[in-house]
Amino acid sequence: MKVEKQNITILGSTGSIGLSTLDICRQHPTRFNIIALAANRDVEGLLSQCMEFSPDYVVMADDDCAAELAVRLKQTCKVNCPEVLAGTDALDQVAALEKNDMVMAAIVGAAGLKPALATVKAGKKLLLANKEALVLSGHLFIETARQNNAQILPIDSEHNAIYQCLPAGSSGDLHAMGVTRLMLTASGGPFLHASAEALMKVTPAQAVAHPNWDMGKKISVDSATMMNKGLEVVEARWLFDVSPDDIHVVVHPQSVIHSMVEYSDGSVLAQMGNPDMRTPIAHAMAWPERIESGVEKLNLFEVARLDFVEPDYQRFPCLRLAFEALKEKDSAPAILNAANEVTVQAFLDAKIGFMDIAAINEKVLAAIESEDSDSIEHLLEVDSKARIMAGNFITGWKH
Repeated sequence: MKVEKQNITILGSTGSIGLSTLDICRQHPTRFNIIALAANRDVEGLLSQCMEFSPDYVVMADDDCAAELAVRLKQTCKVNCPEVLAGTDALDQVAALEKNDMVMAAIVGAAGLKPALATVKAGKKLLLANKEALVLSGHLFIETARQNNAQILPIDSEHNAIYQCLPAGSSGDLHAMGVTRLMLTASGGPFLHASAEALMKVTPAQAVAHPNWDMGKKISVDSATMMNKGLEVVEARWLFDVSPDDIHVVVHPQSVIHSMVEYSDGSVLAQMGNPDMRTPIAHAMAWPERIESGVEKLNLFEVARLDFVEPDYQRFPCLRLAFEALKEKDSAPAILNAANEVTVQAFLDAKIGFMDIAAINEKVLAAIESEDSDSIEHLLEVDSKARIMAGNFITGWKH
């Protein structure tokens, strides 16, 4: 059966999710056509991608890098040279292109919110790899998608796993469909069994060395503190319209079960596979069909055992903070996320210690009163305020 070719824009094409998305496109050249690629400052990486995939547009968030890329493309590209755009507004522009059938939102951090929002405003299919879009804007983002008939397909392995384990095409009240709990699995990161004393001495190099997943530095540190799982809890609350009490975290070191859904009859459905982001990416890109992803098949005999551990909220307080923020007013998760982006970078820059990340995050969350928000602009103001406060705490911090 012939499948109509789908047009895709990839935001964050030089990052790990973007590279995996391009690999799926590479495996299925008759199925996907790349309309636009976007990155921050990686001129060399984006140039190479342009030569291979010939997009119509290419965006660099950094103006100087965009100018350099334009020069390099003119020197290298003989025909079908893509149009080079610059700045954050250009990200929104390519996200909302009429030609797009789907947009991969893989820009890390708060910077990914606006182009993801532009995608759903345009009524496109959004492949959401950016946690912060929902962490910052929650119900505003979901409501915008609903009003514009946009479809959101989760790319995080945990949320994608839940999506696969829910009744086909499910929407609305999950409890009415017999769902009792969503269980997000967590690897526990590289310090699952580390002592409290050892956690105080963790270095950036140790924190970015994830035992199972190949991720960027920021996400790897978030995994090590379990803030990554906390942000996923917030994301799951909005993606699946459930209360915080309906979401549970299960530490599963092997990272073979990516998440589970519990039903009222006692059944628990789990999605399993090798820890490779190409699986959820291929699932979302081809949904509701299935296509080859290039991921090695799961060998249960090699896995041999599956372990499950309760999360330790004392040694990993970032996870606790996320649950607490989710039970506050709208802006609380945005405050926590903004503070965390600043503290993680400070840790990577050796300005604070590993456990200081959670300590400063908690201070910022306590210092700024949360409130309900009726606009993205207000939430971005809150985000900015939290970043400034976190920076002030870091300046006077001793570790």
